[in-house]
Amino acid sequence: MISTKYWSLTNDELKNRQDIQEAADLIKKGTIVAFPTETVYGLGADATNEKAVEKIFVAKGRPQDNPLIAHVATTEQLQKLVNHLPAYAEKLIKAFTPGPITFVLQSNGICAPNVSAGLDTVAIRIPDHPVAQQLLLNCDLPVAAPSANTSGKPSPTTADHVVADLFGKIAGILDGGQTGVGMESTVIDCTQESGPTILRPGGITQEQLECVIGKVGIDPALADSHEQPISPGLKYKHYSPEVPLILVEGPFEKIQKVVDREQSNSLRIGVLASTYVAEKIEADEVIALGNNIEEIATNLYSSLRSFSKDDIDLIICESFSEKGIGQAVMNRLRKAANSLVKD
Repeated sequence: MISTKYWSLTNDELKNRQDIQEAADLIKKGTIVAFPTETVYGLGADATNEKAVEKIFVAKGRPQDNPLIAHVATTEQLQKLVNHLPAYAEKLIKAFTPGPITFVLQSNGICAPNVSAGLDTVAIRIPDHPVAQQLLLNCDLPVAAPSANTSGKPSPTTADHVVADLFGKIAGILDGGQTGVGMESTVIDCTQESGPTILRPGGITQEQLECVIGKVGIDPALADSHEQPISPGLKYKHYSPEVPLILVEGPFEKIQKVVDREQSNSLRIGVLASTYVAEKIEADEVIALGNNIEEIATNLYSSLRSFSKDDIDLIICESFSEKGIGQAVMNRLRKAANSLVKD
């Protein structure tokens, strides 16, 4: 059991805060600290220190062949970690950073080998959150940081989620309130001169990327669990709540039919759906995720975590349009689901 420090931050001036400096000092000393980003909470370690990075895998129970993202505060710091930056990557960096986008580039070896799972590439992002930015500036080194949760569970969007999973396993938690985007960053492979490929959909949509540089590919290996991933989130089951989840395609009548069928088997049923559908569904517990796909993305992980096996036996979840950030929402739901009921 590790003594875990907990710092509760307000919206006051962050530049000279002792708590953020204390968290940065712990990272520089080789321990691991959770901190907020605009997507989800991250679990940070010195990305140049292999032993420190190893502590992330141990605390999360994360497979060693699943790469991590190195977080930096500036474009200049990003450039120091790679051998080459294609011209289109420079355009994307200028357009979308700081923000919810991660670039996979050829590593120059500064980051520890276990950050990249032994590959010759490294995933790097510049987060757009004032606490994360100040922490990274205070660290003045790349910080490897996957989501700050037990591996396989829904990603944490509040410090309470981090406490539930990792208190007593890590050195500290910076509480910066609820995150905004609610979905992890978009991961884009920029190792080819011919153009980029989306490896994981996320907070920056394909449509947004294509507005800046034209056609952007999508990696077909997203659906192939046998390939070694070069990006986080491409392998193993993710985002799973405490109880099984069924994803249902079709109108609310179809969802209600599945709910009725499962209740007839004496199961207690929870439902996740858009506000419009949630208002029409009858079940043991119904959670409205929001009126639009952006609200649904923000609320998804917290809602998945809210279902307890003490109260619910099965979750029935609505399927959503894959336009915009809906592509990321459905990517996460398919990974979380135990089965799919098609229309």
